[in-house]
Amino acid sequence: MRSMISELRRDAWRWRRGRQGSGYDKMLLLTARWPLPFDCYLIRYPDGSAIPPHVDPVGKGRHYRLNLILKSPKAGGEFVCAAPLFSSRRIKLFRPDLCEHSVTRVEGGSRYVLSIGWVRGARKH
Repeated sequence: MRSMISELRRDAWRWRRGRQGSGYDKMLLLTARWPLPFDCYLIRYPDGSAIPPHVDPVGKGRHYRLNLILKSPKAGGEFVCAAPLFSSRRIKLFRPDLCEHSVTRVEGGSRYVLSIGWVRGARKH
């Protein structure tokens, strides 16, 4: 519990560069390791940013991610995933550990996404 609180103090509510090195920023809003490991981020894709195709492996369990598109740019910024579990204009549910995914180049504005991820079966019961 103490490490989770220190992690939140260090990382929460601050814009950080995204892992893909492609110009997007993320802000950790909430995270927990128990009873179900999860995280919740606000992701900002400024004009000109994109995410190349990739997967997000996990050591154990099944990784799920629910992306809610809060604001779309004038063009681009499209989520690309070959096999989403569910996809509509503003809601994307997928397995980032199994399915290659990407975001096309954002043009004419910025894109904002609320992204909630969790891992099932990560802990032994």
